Amino acid sequence: MRRLLIDLRRRAQSNVIKRLRRSRLFPRTLVNRLGDDERLATARTDAAVMVYFPGALDTLYQIEPWLPTFEALHRVHRVVVVCQDSRVAAHLRDTSALPVLTVARYGTLDGLLGRSEVKLALYVSHLPRNFESLRFTSLLHAYIGHGDSDKGVSASNQLKAYDFVFTPGQAAIDRIAKRLMRFDTAERCRIVGQPLTLSAPVVPAASASGAPVVLYAPTWEGAQPSVAYSSVLSHGERMVRALLADGRFRVLYRPHPLIGVTSRAYTLADQAIRAAVEEAGDGSAVVPADAEPLEASFAKASALVCDVSAVATGWLPSLKPIVVTKPAGEEAVAADSGMLTRVPRLAAEHADRIAEVIAEELADDPGREVRRELVAHYLSPYWPDGVTERFVEVCGEVIALRDSLRPRLVAEGATGV
Repeated sequence: MRRLLIDLRRRAQSNVIKRLRRSRLFPRTLVNRLGDDERLATARTDAAVMVYFPGALDTLYQIEPWLPTFEALHRVHRVVVVCQDSRVAAHLRDTSALPVLTVARYGTLDGLLGRSEVKLALYVSHLPRNFESLRFTSLLHAYIGHGDSDKGVSASNQLKAYDFVFTPGQAAIDRIAKRLMRFDTAERCRIVGQPLTLSAPVVPAASASGAPVVLYAPTWEGAQPSVAYSSVLSHGERMVRALLADGRFRVLYRPHPLIGVTSRAYTLADQAIRAAVEEAGDGSAVVPADAEPLEASFAKASALVCDVSAVATGWLPSLKPIVVTKPAGEEAVAADSGMLTRVPRLAAEHADRIAEVIAEELADDPGREVRRELVAHYLSPYWPDGVTERFVEVCGEVIALRDSLRPRLVAEGATGV
């Protein structure tokens, strides 16, 4: 009887947990781990490529820009997206034609891969749960990221966990070679361009009133001091109010979706910036990251103010003026690959001068040729017209390499996944 009561209590607790995870109140920042595991217990996939994405709802921005490229790859080498959050999976099914599976339990993934012939796994971020997939030796693993930047984490030691790193251009390879010990970039890095970067129009944009539009697109505060690049707290409100008070500009504020997740101070600073923009009533606007693609915001702007982040790299092809803020904290580690010493930088103590800086950049555009050179360094040689084809080509090369290596390992006694 005691054992029966314990069993009933466990089942009741399990049901309560499942109901909580299915609730719309379950936090966006947590993975709900509601999977298709029962249905997948004996299933297999015919995909050659697995995009492994174990993130929660708040990380969707990392994979969404890649979906058109994955669909192009799917037409040549079948692709399956594997998630751990049923809400993420549902969203991806709604926005893409790709097959999407939700695998909550590690054993389910083990069985699925053991019954299938997946040859390549792709990863768009360094989520710790990537290691639940990286453990498998029957396939090769490639990190593709979700945007290239001069953040220190872009040349992280975590890259060593993957067989290959797909980079947008030579800048990323130089950055990795400069910062990592015992990492053979020639062997493990493949330049693919940057499929998720589209060209922003080079014609200066204006608001309905005819005033130039300044896009302010800061990054989030980071989880530790070494990656605290955000200007929201140090520059944000003063900078935005200075632009609005000047009268010559309109402001488009596009905050990073994770701003405030680790710090209430950043939440309050973000709210103050939003209030300033919304109060302006002159065509200035707040544009949440999920409201439109980044490139659509780029197209509306004449100039960009951003932090050390992938936004800067994505903007470069527009050839329009850019100002990159300097992190207020001395602990923030940058990994400059040429951009940060060649474009205008703005320190927190000079935030009130932003209108003057932007006016000068728009009037004379002294950095246009520098930006043209940076495009070649950060995004060439396949950007813009050949990036999707190049990505598919490199994936095919890695799949062929896996097919050439796997039989020898099996012959030498390797079994399973």
